[in-house]
Amino acid sequence: MSDTGQAAARPASRSLQAYAVLYGGLLVVAGVLGYKLIKLGPLFGLGPLAVPGGVFGFLLAIVTVNATAELHGRPVAQRMVFMGFVPLLVSIALMQLVLALPPAEGWTGQTTAEAVFGSSIRLILAGMVAYGISQSLDVTIFTWMRGQPGGHLLWLRATVAAFVAQTVDTIIFVTIAFLGVFPLLPVIGGQLVAKAVIWLAAVPLLYVVVAAGRRLDQNPSGIPSDTQATRNAVHTPRNTKA
Repeated sequence: MSDTGQAAARPASRSLQAYAVLYGGLLVVAGVLGYKLIKLGPLFGLGPLAVPGGVFGFLLAIVTVNATAELHGRPVAQRMVFMGFVPLLVSIALMQLVLALPPAEGWTGQTTAEAVFGSSIRLILAGMVAYGISQSLDVTIFTWMRGQPGGHLLWLRATVAAFVAQTVDTIIFVTIAFLGVFPLLPVIGGQLVAKAVIWLAAVPLLYVVVAAGRRLDQNPSGIPSDTQATRNAVHTPRNTKA
């Protein structure tokens, strides 16, 4: 009788490990940075615009997930988006726990902490819904365009996907968060102009992140790590026993 043995385990891609950690970190940091409103503009006759600081983190997260889709395909990038809810939910829960605990005697920063970390349930809900829909839409459009005319242009796919996804993101977030509080159209218009300008500055980073990921996935022999793992599995002798 022969024993088929164990197939060699396929090692996780180094770029995927690095970008998954980076993506989760960017989502958490973006949520904290959103406390500060940054003056931008005036731009194209609008403004000056008030832009949440978190927009920088979320646009870098788009760069990261698009690079992941480019290197590893849509299913992997989509799972990254879904798993992004984990650090978001954990960070929100920890912030609420820390705020609920009594402050140390003599510490006077409770009011500041509540202002920074104490987002309302309405804002949290708006952010979570907008994140899940817009990021999934971005990955879908980015990968779908690969097989379309002009799909070989990385910057074009990323820009179209980001524009559509961020338009949806802004409409969802602003509507849920501010309906009945502020006039929606001026806020939505200003946010879209600001995000478009920031995204154009971020596009070159996408090429850097994709190139860095490909370099991470090369072993010293110059063969992609996944290919090398397959070769090792083929040439690994199987144990036999009578």
